[in-house]
Amino acid sequence: MTIDQEKLNQFMGKFVADFGATLHAATIITGEKLGLYKALAAGPLSPAELAEKTGTHERYVREWCAAQAASGYAEYDAKTGRFSLTPEQAFALADETSPAYLPGAFLIAASMIKDEATITDAFRTGKGVGWHQHHHDLFAGTAKFFRASYAGNLVGSWLPALDGVVQKLTAGARVADVGCGYGITTVLMAKAYPRSTFVGYDYHAPSVEAARAEALREGVGDRVRFEVGAAKDFPGKDLDLVTFFDCLHDMGDPIGASKHVLSTLKTDGTWMIVEPFAHDRIEQNLNPVGRVYFSASTHICTPASLSQEVGLGLGAQAGESRLREVIMAGGFKKVRRATETPFNLVLEARP
Repeated sequence: MTIDQEKLNQFMGKFVADFGATLHAATIITGEKLGLYKALAAGPLSPAELAEKTGTHERYVREWCAAQAASGYAEYDAKTGRFSLTPEQAFALADETSPAYLPGAFLIAASMIKDEATITDAFRTGKGVGWHQHHHDLFAGTAKFFRASYAGNLVGSWLPALDGVVQKLTAGARVADVGCGYGITTVLMAKAYPRSTFVGYDYHAPSVEAARAEALREGVGDRVRFEVGAAKDFPGKDLDLVTFFDCLHDMGDPIGASKHVLSTLKTDGTWMIVEPFAHDRIEQNLNPVGRVYFSASTHICTPASLSQEVGLGLGAQAGESRLREVIMAGGFKKVRRATETPFNLVLEARP
């Protein structure tokens, strides 16, 4: 075997970047949990000043600040010895209402590391690993990270892209949000459309409890409720809208879920399916976004599907054509791409 030194050097450079990013992930979680980014957003601050503001130890904070600056997650002024965040860094790291808020993503990454031994064993046995079997960081991280995208897109662009749905929601519609998790999407819709009623369903009971708390905090408990229920058996009849957010590909029997959704809808009802963005062929998805989704799918999405009956294992990069096949196999006659973002496909299915 002949080694091309230049190619080896390039690969080693990639390793250094990836290894540094992997180690840096833990510092982002620490910064989020301790409020370091939020305090630094009001800077510039010295490590001692930041430690005083956050009730933390200066020596730890000094090292943390240097790690942020080395990673491009903070700025350092050598003349004053102070650290700060640019407006863009603060928007992504310190503002939880921002559509670009990022720290939750690293909780998801942390859960993958914590669950690595379980997934590695599943590689050997072929057994699935259910969503409920993962570390709590996965549930909290998914809610925190996905909230930003949903808040930035759901009411403003995704729902308006569906034919006639906003008009129904405005007048008063009956909606089921399936695979609702912590209820972020359910509550966002309920706040935007007070005349409509919403029921969120998830098979994971602890998430349902978190969703109920979310509804109370946001003041929509009068028109939202959350119940434990699965995609193939949630109750409902004559619904105007059923929504699935980033969960169809996790299901063992998505065709069975499609059939059940069809049975719950009015004849002019709509099924909204939001899925990770993907092209139809593997080679088209070998890019930074695909890297994120394939990696997450290896440790989270595919094991979840394989843990259930049928175990179709769509994965997070199934692509529109495969998703369309699954949806129409359940009996839907019309499926179209309503809209998209660099991270999501939004499909509209009708009877």
